[in-house]
Amino acid sequence: MGILDFLVGEFIDVIHWTDDTRDTMVWRFERHGHEIKYGAKLTVREGQAAVFVHEGQLADVFTPGLYMLETNNMPILTTLQHWDHGFRSPFKSEIYFVNTTRFTDLKWGTKNPVILRDPEFGPTRLRAFGTYAVKVADPAKFLLEIVGTDGEFTKDEITFQIRNIIVQEFSRAIAQSGIPVLDMAANTRDLGRIVAEAISANVAAYGLTIPELYIENISLPPAVEEALDKRTSMGVVGDLDRYTQFATAEAMQRGGEAGGAMQAGVGAGIGMAMGAEMARRGPWGAAPAASPPPPPPVEHVWHIAEGGQTTGPYSKAKLGRMAAAGEMTRDTYVWTAGQDGWMRAEDVAELAQLFTVLPPPPPPGA
Repeated sequence: MGILDFLVGEFIDVIHWTDDTRDTMVWRFERHGHEIKYGAKLTVREGQAAVFVHEGQLADVFTPGLYMLETNNMPILTTLQHWDHGFRSPFKSEIYFVNTTRFTDLKWGTKNPVILRDPEFGPTRLRAFGTYAVKVADPAKFLLEIVGTDGEFTKDEITFQIRNIIVQEFSRAIAQSGIPVLDMAANTRDLGRIVAEAISANVAAYGLTIPELYIENISLPPAVEEALDKRTSMGVVGDLDRYTQFATAEAMQRGGEAGGAMQAGVGAGIGMAMGAEMARRGPWGAAPAASPPPPPPVEHVWHIAEGGQTTGPYSKAKLGRMAAAGEMTRDTYVWTAGQDGWMRAEDVAELAQLFTVLPPPPPPGA
């Protein structure tokens, strides 16, 4: 074998990449002197793209398939090299394999609370976190804008920047949405779609796309959550007197020594309560004066949904003036705290009376 045949054989003739790391986005094909044999076979698998860089200039991008590296299928590289069809010597280029599959289960979250104005709680703060997926949509742009000459580029090197973009757009979207905090759990899918659309233009400048974005949780500050828990507990207990009677009956039915001690304690408590009641009635057992009337019910405040926007809160008196002026009709959707979703005004018993002073619409054909 002659010296020329030996030198030609030294250059690699099969170029491919198999990745088992699950986090590598770009990998540079390593070869001493970056010398590639003319006519070498290039294998690009599904979920990959091969980018040729010659002397610092992007030459070609190969999609999945099997290629023979010759002048007839590398027109751009041929122009850079000024090759003719008779040229058969090795050429020096860098080959970067780009992983074009989805990188999933990437985490994002708000580092600091987002401040917004809630229609029920007023100014409040909340945190959120979730997951997203990222994918290389334009291998050439991604290589030029982000990777540069990095021989092995992993997803961890870009996820921090993407997290910042997601948090920025989430903060803007959540502040402009006007969705009450208590209803956000039912609207996480819509919020995720809004945020994904908002960041698509930013990540597209890097040659990337965000095919999936999920909001897993939206949480309030601990003090607000504690107040909500107390409010929920009060709603579960309901009538406090009946709850006390139920707890007393349960304690008296428990057996054993501990149950007897508890029964004795309950009996002592009942005796004290009876003594206090007799002292309150007087020596002759006369009934006390009538108890004062209960406090007036708390007036509800209402929100109105029109044209995809919510306004309010309004008092019932304000809604009455709006109904008289024709600014609110029977078909206007309204909502108040404790109501299960939006309802038409005439379907709410408390508001239906506002329209009784106005004549109903004429019957068909009248």
